[in-house]
Amino acid sequence: MKKGIIFDMDGTLWDSAEGVAASWNQVLKEHGLDRRLFTVEDIHGVMGKTLDVIADIFFADMDRAMRGTIMEECCAREQDYLAQHGGRLYPNVPETLRMLREKYPLYIVSNCQRGYIEGFLQYYGLGDLIEDTECFGNNGRQKGENIALVAERNGLTDAVYVGDIEGDYAASRAAGVRFIHAAYGFGFIEEPVAAVQEFRQLVQTVEEIW
Repeated sequence: MKKGIIFDMDGTLWDSAEGVAASWNQVLKEHGLDRRLFTVEDIHGVMGKTLDVIADIFFADMDRAMRGTIMEECCAREQDYLAQHGGRLYPNVPETLRMLREKYPLYIVSNCQRGYIEGFLQYYGLGDLIEDTECFGNNGRQKGENIALVAERNGLTDAVYVGDIEGDYAASRAAGVRFIHAAYGFGFIEEPVAAVQEFRQLVQTVEEIW
């Protein structure tokens, strides 16, 4: 039996909202768009959604071609910004990942754009701890599908997904894997599920569910 832990990104491993808002606002200003600038709260409100849904929420007043162009530019500028400045890494993430990696293979699945996960791993020097990643930007698939894909191609017979919002829980159920709620993140889970109040508690919680 091969067990593995699959992580969400935003609200679970880090909070990049401040950098995302700053970089997206640069794009708005360069295009001379007369609209309210993005706030950290705006970005928190869409964390975990796929890029097409985010574009529909924030740029609904634009035609689809312009909407896609602006969203693409925002993502590119965001990648550059985060590559230089990083985000807010949650406490004890590197050391906890290393402890978990001693017993279990680790993976990341997110609804982000292509390159976002890789940029995170490179900035914090965590690439050697993560065996495989997948995201909406790579294949256009929903999170549940990508969790199942990562579990299947890595031969996992038992897996747990660690995420912070209701959509993460729903995705874990769709993929047929266990779930741990990162309760310090951006969302709430109505169902009674295993939860951690800080990242380092994962070491004990994973042992308890397995």
